[in-house]
Amino acid sequence: MHPSTPDERLRAFGNQLIEIHLWLREELTRIRDGLGEPGVRPRDLRTHCLAFCAALTRHHTGEDAGAFRVLADRVPELAPVLRELEADHHVVAGILHRVEELAEAAAPPAEVRAELDTLAALLESHFVYEEKKLVDALNALTDGTTEGLLGVPVPPPDPE
Repeated sequence: MHPSTPDERLRAFGNQLIEIHLWLREELTRIRDGLGEPGVRPRDLRTHCLAFCAALTRHHTGEDAGAFRVLADRVPELAPVLRELEADHHVVAGILHRVEELAEAAAPPAEVRAELDTLAALLESHFVYEEKKLVDALNALTDGTTEGLLGVPVPPPDPE
């Protein structure tokens, strides 16, 4: 892993995980809120949806290859938790694939919303569990980068 920059280490990795999860929740809410809204073009919604799916996939792939491997080596008692979280990532990937198919096919908003509602419920449970089990261990890490461990950089603050 590459050494972290001073700015990255101002916030511990576990805290950064929470920030990434908050951002992903907000993005998913924006997509769900945009479904069926007058004036929202299907193309814009599809683009936003596909970008979200890609970001979530990068995050989970990054965790599997980064943070989870590091934690498995340094905190072996977390191995069962890490296996559960990786299994969740596979379930989420299946739902994301379905969402991408629906978005590409410009499926009816109700159909897309149902799939996104399923995704939102699963992610909420997954994120809460992951944060409860891993934040302290991630905060104890002293090397690595956010992107290397968590798959994505911490999103910038929302300008709103």
